[in-house]
Amino acid sequence: MMRLRLPLGIAGILLGLFGVFRLLTQVPPSALVVLALWLVGALVIHDGILSPIVAGVGWAIACVVPPRARRYLQGALIMSALVTVIALPMIYRQGSQPRSKSLLLQDFGLNLTLLIGIIAALSLLAYAARVAREQSGRLRADGAPPPDDSSSTT
Repeated sequence: MMRLRLPLGIAGILLGLFGVFRLLTQVPPSALVVLALWLVGALVIHDGILSPIVAGVGWAIACVVPPRARRYLQGALIMSALVTVIALPMIYRQGSQPRSKSLLLQDFGLNLTLLIGIIAALSLLAYAARVAREQSGRLRADGAPPPDDSSSTT
């Protein structure tokens, strides 16, 4: 494992240095200032807004939802958040281009709603299948298969 980590680490450092070199030699200083402001803004939004919201929602889910259902709800919320992050710029920019050259002709708000509904339905179906398997005895509540009596020596 160590034999693989060292070359990968060196390659990562060299690629990072190459990227910094390209930024400093090929990007105008005014664009670097805008980039730095954007990065600081992204850091503030992530650490000051998004992280506390995610931690609060996670805490609320842990307090209210039983452990068996929690993983399905958390998975659905994570998938929905990722899809929403991708869709929000398209929703915001919808109608900003002439119809002849725009790819933003769809109703992205409706599409996002449908996609989140599909994610919720599939998560609910996965949870229902899990509960059904546990009740039929094919799966224990901790996720392990039931003990196999045929391998017993007695």
